[in-house]
Amino acid sequence: MNGSDRGLSRRAFVRSAVAIGGASALAACLQREETADVPQAELAPDELPDRQHAWNEFLAEDDHGNVEPPEHHLLLALEYVGDGPADAEDERERLEAAFRTLEKAYKRGDEGLAFTVGYGPNYFDRFDADLPEGVDLPDPEALAPIEDPHLDEYDALVHLASDYGHVTLSAEEALKGELDELNGLAVEDTFEGIFDVAERRTGFIGRGLPAERQSGVGGIPDSEPVPEDAPLFMGFKSGFRKTQASEDRVTIDSGPFAGGTTIHLSKIQLHLHQWYEQDSRDQRVAKMFSPTHADDDLVEGAGHNLGDSSGVAEVGGDAAADARNRGTVGHAQKAARAREDGEPIILRRDFDSTDDDRAAVHFLSLQRSIADFVKTRRAMTGSDLTEGSVNSRTNNGILQYISVRNRANYLVPPRRHRSLPEPNPE
Repeated sequence: MNGSDRGLSRRAFVRSAVAIGGASALAACLQREETADVPQAELAPDELPDRQHAWNEFLAEDDHGNVEPPEHHLLLALEYVGDGPADAEDERERLEAAFRTLEKAYKRGDEGLAFTVGYGPNYFDRFDADLPEGVDLPDPEALAPIEDPHLDEYDALVHLASDYGHVTLSAEEALKGELDELNGLAVEDTFEGIFDVAERRTGFIGRGLPAERQSGVGGIPDSEPVPEDAPLFMGFKSGFRKTQASEDRVTIDSGPFAGGTTIHLSKIQLHLHQWYEQDSRDQRVAKMFSPTHADDDLVEGAGHNLGDSSGVAEVGGDAAADARNRGTVGHAQKAARAREDGEPIILRRDFDSTDDDRAAVHFLSLQRSIADFVKTRRAMTGSDLTEGSVNSRTNNGILQYISVRNRANYLVPPRRHRSLPEPNPE
């Protein structure tokens, strides 16, 4: 990275370092970021919530009560080193010590570190016993006729998130056994000899961050059109409080994995040349939200003026009627059809990426059951709306601007079972 960082802002440099990974990237990142103010844990590990995914109370909020996700994200796809089921108690103890090291070294949340660990169908297939009834963890599959994704078969996934890039990198290096000390504390143990990192994916989210990263990135026009106030490459805010399921709604509520959840993870490539160079501002608003949002000029800039709701449920209009009569239907308008009792059923924690110098989204969602994600995705695809005047992709939300490259499903156990769980741990 010598010399290549000239002219880069600190935030852009740090994101590049996180994407590269390794000891040299960590050293460069530490030189660029303020490191003295990252707090150690305020709570002992036993005082933390049993729900791994209980992040919201530890994250910042904006003036409207919307949770502001951490800026930097790192996904570590893991493969279990052993041949058979993970049944060695000493491995469980070592892995739990490694996770507790992270929890002691950093305050939980965006100012320190938030993380989860989940396990895929391949991991549980190693055991003779089945997962308990009511735990929905199918193999991933293509969910629309227009996609042909690679179906990931990793054993486990660790999701690390922080406002500091060096924190995610340090946590990664500590887990791999490359650090003896983490934020001033001794590293108790690692997953060395238990898991190998098969793939790492990185990303970012937050106002102004995509604009800083758009230059020279595949899938984005050379004119660098991403607005400065946009938290995502497509130019609009997402994650409004009233369009997100609560952490309670996505929590498994019975059985040995009560307190856990599931993750669906997609890697989605973006194709934004037409989005920015041919579509008008009104067309983008109509395709992202609804035609009514464009007609009534409801969205200012990236949509921060919308407060705690996209407004789709209140003013978005009928998706089928808009598809039939206007030839356009909005992405958010379609997805809202998957609500139950008026409430969303998935909690999105997705973020943008420039891995491999391509604009992409790592779409990570939490839900009680993978079936809840499938229901939401099919509503968003809107195949039932395409029999009218809406083409299967053109003007059908944002479908023509995205390509799903990977899909994966994971079970996120409660913290008490997060280290090499058996299918029926209790």
